[in-house]
Amino acid sequence: MLKYLCLLFLINLYSPPQWHVNMQEARDIAQKEHRHILLNFSGSDWCGPCIMLRKQIFDDPAFSVFADTALVLVNADFPRMKKNQLSKQQQQQNNQLADQYNSQGKFPLTILLDARGKVIKEWEGNPSIKPGEFDNQIKAAIYTAATR
Repeated sequence: MLKYLCLLFLINLYSPPQWHVNMQEARDIAQKEHRHILLNFSGSDWCGPCIMLRKQIFDDPAFSVFADTALVLVNADFPRMKKNQLSKQQQQQNNQLADQYNSQGKFPLTILLDARGKVIKEWEGNPSIKPGEFDNQIKAAIYTAATR
């Protein structure tokens, strides 16, 4: 019974990381809180590797804990199903992000940025690694960028 209650408690504590959809808002938060930005281009309803990346890494509680303290997450989604279509304003914002950071239209594409929007590191496709390894790659990239 105690194990069951502990499990319920831990599940209630876990909340998925907050993904922003507005880059300017993300930059403001990143600058104010001295964080980096992780920008993910996805096709949430059609791109198999995008869906697996979200399930394997982004939805993992370990990644969530790391992201909550070090990153501001931004999702530029490009759904295809009519029921998932974005507002015209959101689609325009995502198109502008794609023009700036993903001109070749790669999915998924995940980009680590500094608070000003400068690219630090990119991951094309699903890196197919454990969340802790992904966290370590992000930390290493931040450290390398800071020591240049």
